[in-house]
Amino acid sequence: MGNKQVVLVVDDDPVNFDVIEILLFKEGYELYYKDSGAEAISSLAEVDPDIILLDVMMPDMDGIEVCQQLKRDPKWQHIPIIIITALSEKEDLARCLDAGADDFVSKPINSTELRARVRSMLRIKSQHDCIQDTIRLREEMMQTIVHDLRNPLIGIMLGCDSLKTVDMSDRAKNRIDQISKTIEQMRFLIDDILTIGRIEAKKLVLNLTKIDITEMAKSVVVDFEPLTSSKKIQFLGELPSESAYVNGDINLIRRVIDNLIDNAIKFSPQNSSIILRVECLRKNPDRQDLIKIQVIDSGIGISYEQKQVIFEKYEVGNIVQGVSQIGLGLSFCKMIVEAHEGVISVTNNQPKGAIFTILLDRI
Repeated sequence: MGNKQVVLVVDDDPVNFDVIEILLFKEGYELYYKDSGAEAISSLAEVDPDIILLDVMMPDMDGIEVCQQLKRDPKWQHIPIIIITALSEKEDLARCLDAGADDFVSKPINSTELRARVRSMLRIKSQHDCIQDTIRLREEMMQTIVHDLRNPLIGIMLGCDSLKTVDMSDRAKNRIDQISKTIEQMRFLIDDILTIGRIEAKKLVLNLTKIDITEMAKSVVVDFEPLTSSKKIQFLGELPSESAYVNGDINLIRRVIDNLIDNAIKFSPQNSSIILRVECLRKNPDRQDLIKIQVIDSGIGISYEQKQVIFEKYEVGNIVQGVSQIGLGLSFCKMIVEAHEGVISVTNNQPKGAIFTILLDRI
């Protein structure tokens, strides 16, 4: 649309557009006119307005409905909307603001007021665009830096592998093994951050295959058993005897389960237990067959306040001394589960602990 700021006028009466065009002529805006709410909504991608001047009293879809629809859509909700209305009752104006309008101008339109309110809303839009550009640049830089961290990690990993072939004391070998495990954890963290970035940029491509969750859960139990045993934690698998298939990305689904098990181990005391439970929920009239995956622990649990934000990035819940908490693991889990059109939630385990539940469509 060039360098001019774009104003979209939505009014069923073209005479009103002519009035607005005359009043804003000297401001140098690029004006577009649509005579219905439906036409305005369908034209947004093409017009890409910086602000919308919206009439309330229109047939079919009135200004209130248009405003509500735009403010529910994440793609367009940042565009300022000024309601142009002949309504003067406070209740009517309140309805406009409740619908998501950012400002309003009463009819008959005062030219000075209209220009001032449009300029005010455009300043806000400009500030919003500036902030979004800064956030986008920061995210791109972070993704580049995180991606470049892989190269030195590979070098360290190869160095550790070389040292394992050298004759050395058992203590030194144990230290090399610890370094190797730490590098592996860092590699997983880098992969998680990159995956989160791709999801947020809507660039994640799932490598969908038919996955047997029962077999995957069995593998998880076997792989984590040495770690849980060393920490004196009993790790149990409560799994169906039959196969339970989902359509998903096997590596990402496995990372989700691993993250939940890893969290459960971190926050579980010695002589406690962790359960990995898989259930097949049969079809009922309201939904198709589901697979329910649960990770159940007897650790410190999660408070009501923490449950509201625990799946957000950089939320770490209870701070526990000696436990590494970055706040990306559960955010990663939520994004991956939702990318598979599933649901993840957390509830209390009685008398203490937490239960993380994943629901995925069964095939």
